[in-house]
Amino acid sequence: MPPDRLKELSEMDQRTPHDAVEAALGRSTAGALGRKGGPHSLLRRALRGFIHFFSYHLILSRKNIRVSHAAGFRLLVRPTVFHPKFFISSERFAEFIDTLDLSGKLVAEVGTGSGILALAAARAGAKLVVATDINPNAALSANENAHGNGLGDRVTGVCMNLLAAIPPRPLFDVILSSPPKHAGEPKNLADRGWHAGPAYRDISALFDQARERLAPGGRIYLMVSSDTDLTLFSSLIEKAGFGAREIREHSLVVESLIIYELLPR
Repeated sequence: MPPDRLKELSEMDQRTPHDAVEAALGRSTAGALGRKGGPHSLLRRALRGFIHFFSYHLILSRKNIRVSHAAGFRLLVRPTVFHPKFFISSERFAEFIDTLDLSGKLVAEVGTGSGILALAAARAGAKLVVATDINPNAALSANENAHGNGLGDRVTGVCMNLLAAIPPRPLFDVILSSPPKHAGEPKNLADRGWHAGPAYRDISALFDQARERLAPGGRIYLMVSSDTDLTLFSSLIEKAGFGAREIREHSLVVESLIIYELLPR
């Protein structure tokens, strides 16, 4: 990477805080997302509420730094940061990233949390990974974990809102994101890894921002949940000019985790 580009990216930290048939055929369809969702039963809603209560009070709101091992990494997880061992989505996404050849690619991860996906991207060969998160504790964790796992020269954690602090020009070959899966007003910083605001307010600009910063031939890998409002996500993706195809699904007891590949139309 040219030194001036690396310098510019590093200085950001100083400036700013389904379609099953179409998927099988490999055709893009943003509408695919909207057809996987559906109304939740009262039992599932009650169970989801219980899981959030447990997660918020015992995991997200903790006051201490924890050491965790996930996806082959040793991770420090600071207070308020999404925990990659308790929330299985991070490890499942990292397993998928391990199947990619990112050799020489410039990658961004939006909503990095502990930095686990950014580390997986570097392990898959990425030349440089910019890991962003609105939570300063997450950006710090990402940097700590990059250095702790010997990837500090290729992974940089930056505190910013989505990709807003990065100039809107073709830059990234791959953009990764596993955004908050649920709508609703977050209680506080710790809850922002779970709730993305009413109508997903806090991440609604993600796809437009990503389109502006995606290099020619680039793509986005997005993980969502069957509990996500996939119809709304579909409209945001289509509006930003992307087509989507499902490439992996993990079925759990109360939900499915779905990875989509987004390509510019």
